[in-house]
Amino acid sequence: MPTVLCTTCQKPYPVVGMPHRCPDCGGVYDFDGSPVFEKEKVETSLPGIWRYRHTFGLFPNAPLITLGEGNTPLIWDDFRGGRVGIKLETLNPTGSYKDRGSAVLVSQLMARGVLEAVEDSSGNAGASFAGYAARAGLKARIFVPDYASGPKRLQIEMYGAELVRVPGPRSAAAEAVLKAVAQGGVYASHASLPFGLMGIATIAYELWESIGDSIGTVIAPVGQGGLLLGLIRGFSALHQKNLIKQPPYIIGVQAKNCAPLWTAFTKGKQALDSVVEGVTVAEGVRTLHPVHLSALLSELHPGNGEYLAVDEENILPARADLAHRGIYVEPTSAIVWNALNQVIGKVPEPIVLIMSGSGLKYIPS
Repeated sequence: MPTVLCTTCQKPYPVVGMPHRCPDCGGVYDFDGSPVFEKEKVETSLPGIWRYRHTFGLFPNAPLITLGEGNTPLIWDDFRGGRVGIKLETLNPTGSYKDRGSAVLVSQLMARGVLEAVEDSSGNAGASFAGYAARAGLKARIFVPDYASGPKRLQIEMYGAELVRVPGPRSAAAEAVLKAVAQGGVYASHASLPFGLMGIATIAYELWESIGDSIGTVIAPVGQGGLLLGLIRGFSALHQKNLIKQPPYIIGVQAKNCAPLWTAFTKGKQALDSVVEGVTVAEGVRTLHPVHLSALLSELHPGNGEYLAVDEENILPARADLAHRGIYVEPTSAIVWNALNQVIGKVPEPIVLIMSGSGLKYIPS
């Protein structure tokens, strides 16, 4: 199994405790490689993503925390003369792909004796963490930007978590949660802690089980970068075991009003200073400083993938078009539909789109 190391000083993640940054140098923690996928170790008797438990790297005593996440439908639609696969992560228990990461993260927290934790989120990650914390009996406090969609805030509170609304941009919520951490709170960050990536990688395994070796391109929204990084590493794990000839072409999509990865990819890292946290209805990707930016730029480069940006005026029409096809998603998911328009006929097929969050989570302000 890959090891969790500080990406700056290379020291391993401590055996006890749950720091979100390296206590020695402040560096970001990450796995030093892709998951190790063993086809013969898939436990079909376990529910959802847990059949891939051998890839998670959990302690042997880690509890199985589940609400039935995973096994989401893959449907097919006709689009401009081609067939496009649509992975409905919207049908996970709390309504987004985040549940795959939350299940593994909360299991890790419980195995390490954590009974209370804080988190920050634009909505989906907070709702997901609150749901899985409730399932595990873990006390949660979630910091969200004040603009976060009402249904997401309500969902967090209904699970019994303490909701802290923070005025200002998304970054203000991140700053507020760090103050709580400085006072002794355990930061169960879906972005800074890498453990949930192993759960997100299960999307790749499910697509392989459904489609086999013929996946051409996968398109997904990208904010902090966990979804994209999980996909990249999941397909890498399959490739390393010769279960696929080559990983699919991966496309990460951002809203142009806040697109640091697209900017760095197309203009170079030196252009990041020009990026602003503009307002966008795709609130799930409104992230000015993605935790996984360096990893994504090094693991997704010209030739094996790219980043695209979607103009704000195209997001809600894309959402409406999907709804007219029976697919109800929030605006963050809809950006991949517009991205499909930009690349179809130019990238390997079949193309699979990841619908990251349910439309029931969004009410226009």
